[in-house]
Amino acid sequence: MVGFFSKPSLKSRNTIFTLGQRGGILSPAELEGPILVPHTAQRGDSRYPYETLFRSQHYALLDNGCREYLFLSDFFMVTGNSALDLFNSIMGKTLSMFLKSMSTYVSDCYDSIAVFLCIHIILRFRAITAKRTIPALDKYWEAVLELLWPRFELILEMNIHSIRNTDPQKLGVLDTRPHYITRRYAEFSSAIVSINQTFPNERTHTLLGQLQVEVENFVLKMAAEFPSRRDQLIFLINNYDMLLSVLMERAADDSKEVEGFQQLLLARTQEFIEEILSPPFGGMIAFVKEAEALMEKGQLDRLKNDEARITQLVRGFSSTWKQSVESMSQDVMRSFTNFKNGTSIIQGALTQLIQYYHGFHKVLNQPTFRSLAVRSELINLHHLMVEVKKHKPNF
Repeated sequence: MVGFFSKPSLKSRNTIFTLGQRGGILSPAELEGPILVPHTAQRGDSRYPYETLFRSQHYALLDNGCREYLFLSDFFMVTGNSALDLFNSIMGKTLSMFLKSMSTYVSDCYDSIAVFLCIHIILRFRAITAKRTIPALDKYWEAVLELLWPRFELILEMNIHSIRNTDPQKLGVLDTRPHYITRRYAEFSSAIVSINQTFPNERTHTLLGQLQVEVENFVLKMAAEFPSRRDQLIFLINNYDMLLSVLMERAADDSKEVEGFQQLLLARTQEFIEEILSPPFGGMIAFVKEAEALMEKGQLDRLKNDEARITQLVRGFSSTWKQSVESMSQDVMRSFTNFKNGTSIIQGALTQLIQYYHGFHKVLNQPTFRSLAVRSELINLHHLMVEVKKHKPNF
């Protein structure tokens, strides 16, 4: 389960819930490729996942079942229910044996990706027999799906409960980097989403939605373990960014999972930008917000006696902004595991800083402050933008 297992080793961390090349089984080339011959396959050292054996067995069944049905129909000159009864009298025991074997395996299977791939193999094989207008295996396909769907849903529900019941305080040392449980979820969810896109199933969408809610809650619970809001935000951003990176490798950009985490990442990034701008530039930002609120009410004159405060803000910004921006940039790049994401945050912070300074200019250009001598010491906005660009990290 996503939440229960102990922390994976470095060797296995990236593969536990990853679809990898397994999804290729659903491509036309592999789906209708040559079947595995047992005695030949046993001579090699290759090991096959369950869905590969399942595909081979059922493609052999599909091919031989169609041929058998056509032969019986032609040789005995029967159609409809008579043809189906004759087919079942010959193939019935074989089909029953297949179902019994699958039932034994599925009852003790926790590989949800294997089960889901098998479901989609059957959905495609059913489409093939429908296209050939051969109804001989229709009931068998339905019986297989009635075995696989409940097991798949049960495993998904178990994953949901495993996340819900995970205690953050039992997961070891706090770290602002992406958590291994969120990585497991991202790999698992992206695998299911990518497989589900071709034959969408609403029940699967619903369960994935529930799993996403539990993961969002888990990430928030883990973040709450950090004492400072700054570290909480770094943890949230690193995890949301990693989730998006993995999901977008396989899921569509407009999928519910991608859209949900994009909104969360944007909101926490904006909050973090305000958080890192506050220590070096908080005084100016607070003055701009206060002055703009008073301007809307026509009460800016209430600040006309704040000359000492304004003078300190203007001179303080001019003397320290370069050092503050450099320090802020280095701090951000150390905090985020994704270089591209860190760069984007720095660019967002610098853009926000310019907007605040533009607001500072706008306030001091009002009649209330035009007589202040310190206005001449304001940095030219265009010059500031040119200088700020020098501090943006380059790829």
